[in-house]
Amino acid sequence: MSIDPASLRPATRLVHGGTIRSNFGETSETLFLTSGYVYDSAEQAEGTFTGAVEHYQYSRFGNPTVGMLEARLAAIEGAEACRATATGMAAVHAALLSHLKAGDRVVASRALFGSCHWIVSTLLPRYAITSEFVDGGDLAQWRAALARPAALVLLETPSNPMLEMVDLAAVAALAHAAGAIVVVDNVFATPLLQQPLALGADVVVYSCTKHIDGQGRVLGGAVLGRKKWVEETLQPFIRNTGPALSPFNAWLLLKGIETLSLRVTAGCVAAAAIADFLAGLPGVRRVWYPTRTDHPQHALAATQMSGGGTMVTFEVDGGKEEAFRAMNRFRLIAISNNLGDTKSLATHPATTTHMRIGAEERARLGITDGVIRLSVGLEDVADLKDDLARALSDG
Repeated sequence: MSIDPASLRPATRLVHGGTIRSNFGETSETLFLTSGYVYDSAEQAEGTFTGAVEHYQYSRFGNPTVGMLEARLAAIEGAEACRATATGMAAVHAALLSHLKAGDRVVASRALFGSCHWIVSTLLPRYAITSEFVDGGDLAQWRAALARPAALVLLETPSNPMLEMVDLAAVAALAHAAGAIVVVDNVFATPLLQQPLALGADVVVYSCTKHIDGQGRVLGGAVLGRKKWVEETLQPFIRNTGPALSPFNAWLLLKGIETLSLRVTAGCVAAAAIADFLAGLPGVRRVWYPTRTDHPQHALAATQMSGGGTMVTFEVDGGKEEAFRAMNRFRLIAISNNLGDTKSLATHPATTTHMRIGAEERARLGITDGVIRLSVGLEDVADLKDDLARALSDG
């Protein structure tokens, strides 16, 4: 007997959501490594292509393993539908370009991941789509930008790397009044700590490469939203442009998502402790973490998120030279531009993930040369503290 996923609590959905079994009754999800599918008859093939018959056609269009991942993600997100993509950036690209056309207008939070910023600032104008950036935490700027019609709003909250918060409910109301849909990159919060759809967003995107896999193994992305929009707007774009997720990657993501609740819960506890520890170290100018009372939007984070997340951002005295010196002295924490891993990872955004947005834009976002972004993993917190203290010491 099947169970309605809506009746299950989040941790259970992460293990059981979307599971289908073959006639062999396997325990683990089946890995369907196939490019195509056969039909019982020419009539069945014809009906499949017209839509009169439900049958898999081609793994670029749909695959049982990928379908299980999509159903499980939708169940945990509280979305009507989901489509998986090859990468997180493929998810962002598909969510935007499937909806937009020449002459449309986009309003975006300035605090975006570097590649997302490039799409809005550089790619969209090539297709005669205008864009306007605002400071995501400033509702007055959102009001001004959305006083005119718009087709789409793009934002991430907490932002990468400065953990800026955007008031989702307030921005969604303004966007809808302007005729726009709201697309939220929820990768830092994960579906466990923040549910944008419940706060008024229309579409949520993920890089499944991050916390959903959580172990640095594969790339993947996901777009979630209402069934009508996913099937009528998003699906034709994905089907015909081909950013398909590998069934093998989908299978690994299915196994990764089973432990998402355990990993994110432990990561939040560790990150909060690391943030407090860093704030007391000499040479650390400032620390950003959503649940700390010195975060400029602490009150919003407390109402919008159920936890602070696994990311901590801090600034050291001495700019790039001291930031590089500290990172090169890490023995346990690895230098990597990835995040959401079981291993703790550090990156220098000004010279990596946000290098190409330019010095002027980085300055507006507060990404100084002394800023380090730390993705806190599952190591013993005491060992992480030792590594940070040693790396940041004068000795």
